[in-house]
Amino acid sequence: MELFHRILQTAIDGGASDVHVKIDGPIIFRINRQLVAIEAPVPTQEWLDRVVDAIVPRHARMRLDTDREVDFSYAVPGVGRFRTNVFQQKGQWCLAMRYVKVKVPSFEELNLLPTLKGLAESPRGILLISGSTGCGKSTTLAAMVEHINTGFKKHIITLEDPIEYVFEDNQSVIEQREIGLDSLSFEMGLKHILRQDPDIIMVGEMRDAISFMAAINAADTGHLVLSTLHTTNASQAIGRILDFFKPDERDQVRRQLAATLRAVVCQRMVGKVGGGVIPALEIMINTPTVRKLLEENRTEKLPAAIETGVDDGMQTFNQALFNLVKQGRVTEKEALAKATNPQTLEMNFKGIFLDEARRILT
Repeated sequence: MELFHRILQTAIDGGASDVHVKIDGPIIFRINRQLVAIEAPVPTQEWLDRVVDAIVPRHARMRLDTDREVDFSYAVPGVGRFRTNVFQQKGQWCLAMRYVKVKVPSFEELNLLPTLKGLAESPRGILLISGSTGCGKSTTLAAMVEHINTGFKKHIITLEDPIEYVFEDNQSVIEQREIGLDSLSFEMGLKHILRQDPDIIMVGEMRDAISFMAAINAADTGHLVLSTLHTTNASQAIGRILDFFKPDERDQVRRQLAATLRAVVCQRMVGKVGGGVIPALEIMINTPTVRKLLEENRTEKLPAAIETGVDDGMQTFNQALFNLVKQGRVTEKEALAKATNPQTLEMNFKGIFLDEARRILT
């Protein structure tokens, strides 16, 4: 294990976000979104078998035996904490490990908009952070929880698979429950969580109809529910949620969502001038306009509502990228590569703005 821990320490020292290990291949680090092979002994089957046997926690071993893959947190004292996935390819073990920083980054360190602070302070409702895999959803969610923890006396309960950031009680009281260790499943955890007197519930990821109905019920009874969802933009989150349910259930769920949704924040990581990355945020807030569109099942008009809702704190990805370019933080080329509608954004850079969204809403 000494060599394995040295590899993890080297990853942290080198600024890597992820470590990939497989048999008969080089150790790979992801640094600044690029995959880099490092100089290290090539993993053998015997060595990786020993590593897997040592790092998989007892509560996850049965799941590994049955499913052949498992998620868990692995912490090395004096080195760091890693969100770990053990899986197989060609019948051999592989590791994918993401370094989780001990200190929860602040809004300022993450370059998040002040609007998100206001959303985190919401008294009730469902607040979703969406985006693709690896875009920093969990980190943004952790920053919101820590913002509440720092300034408000709340009882916060998290359900995570696995636990990533470890919070310390400040103004709030926080209990973190790991699926498989502290609760058998998200379904079981959410079933009982309302009996534990929470003010705020954080669910690591919305995965199915059962978990989302539990979130709706919690929000409907005056709780704030924070979670993540995999979508490429904010308005698509509605369709993604409805896809969890059977067709004959969707109208009722959509109306409940109109009443309980607080906001959807979707983020994309964009290359920053001078190196590193910065989030571009698309923000959809459940304003009266958005609520009406949800109630009337006119979800195709949500993008137009976001575009015209700047005064309410909303913005599209194109608007976010345009602002980042004007601030000198992102190049036009990078912005166009990450834009939802590059042609429109290119026109914006030339000073041409079409008022199509307001026409669409009428």
